[in-house]
Amino acid sequence: MTRHNIGIGLGTWAWGNKLVWGYTPETDDILLKKTFFDAINGGLDLIDTADSYGTGSLFGQSEKLIGNFLKEIPQKKLKKITIATKLAPFPWRIGRHGLNKAFKESNQRLKGNIKRVQIHWSTFRYAPWQEEQLLNGLGDLYEKGLIEEIGLSNTGPKRLNFLYQKLKERKIKIKSIQMQFSLLTKPSLEDEKIKNICNENNIEYLAYSPLALGILTIPPDQSPKPSTFLRQQLFRRILPKTKELRTLLTNIGKKYSASQAQVALNWVRSHGAKPIVGIRNPLQAKDAISALKWSLTKSEKKRLDSYRNECVINMPQNPFTSP
Repeated sequence: MTRHNIGIGLGTWAWGNKLVWGYTPETDDILLKKTFFDAINGGLDLIDTADSYGTGSLFGQSEKLIGNFLKEIPQKKLKKITIATKLAPFPWRIGRHGLNKAFKESNQRLKGNIKRVQIHWSTFRYAPWQEEQLLNGLGDLYEKGLIEEIGLSNTGPKRLNFLYQKLKERKIKIKSIQMQFSLLTKPSLEDEKIKNICNENNIEYLAYSPLALGILTIPPDQSPKPSTFLRQQLFRRILPKTKELRTLLTNIGKKYSASQAQVALNWVRSHGAKPIVGIRNPLQAKDAISALKWSLTKSEKKRLDSYRNECVINMPQNPFTSP
C-alpha cells in the first residue's frame, strides 16, 4: 500500500489571524517562519499556496511570505521541494492568456521558484468554455519552460478525464489534482472514479482539508467555540455527531503515542492520497512530521473506513467541484 508524504498548506489563516487576534506582523511572521522551516527540515516536501490566499491589501500575501522564506533555503535543498501555487480562474481572467498576468505576479512573489501551477477550481458550472482555454494557456507556459508541472483542483472525474486527454494531445501531463478528502467527506462513486483515473495515469492525488478544518483534532470530551461565526455554526452541527469517530482516533493514536491529527492524516495516506495540512505553529509542524514515522494497519484502516461510511454527518462539499 502506497504511503505518501505530507504537504504544507499555507493559506489565509497563516496571516489573516493577525487581523483577528491582534498579532503584530513582525511577531506573526517570525512564528510562521519557524513553523515553515521546521516543516521543511522535518521532511515535508510540497508547499501549496494560491494567489487568492489573502484578500484586499493582503492579496497574494501567502506567496509573498513564502517567497521571502525560500530565499534562505540552499538551492540543493530547494530542488527537492515542490513549490506549487493555485491561480484563481476569476471570471475576468478570460481566454488562453487569462492567467498569464496572474502567473507572472505569483512567480515574482515566489522569487521565481514556482514548479507547479494549478487551476484553483473548475469553471464548468458557470463558464465551461473558460477552463479549457485557461488550461491551454498553462500548457503554453509549460512548453516555454516557465513551469515544470500543471495541476487541477476541485475537478470531477468526467472533467478530469476530458482535460487530461486534451493536454495529452499536446504531450503534456497533468501532474496532480486537489480534492477535499478526509474522514468527514462523504464517500462517493465520483471520488473513487477520480482515484482510478489518477492511478491509471500516474496523477498525484492531493487531499485538502484532511483534518476537516480541525474538527478531527478535537478531543472527544471537548467542544471548543471557534472565533468565527461560520466555524461556530459548522462545529455546532458536526461536533456532537462525530464524538464516536474522534474517540476511535484517540484510541488508535494511543497505540502509537500519536495525536488524533496523526491518525487522521495517516488514514488519508492509506488511501493513496497526499494530505495538504495547514500548520499554524511549530507544534503542529512537529505533529505532521511525526505522522510520517508510522502507518495504520489494514485492520485500523478498515475500522476507520467503516466509521466514515456510517457517519451521519459530513463536511460541506465545494460548490465549484465539476462533474
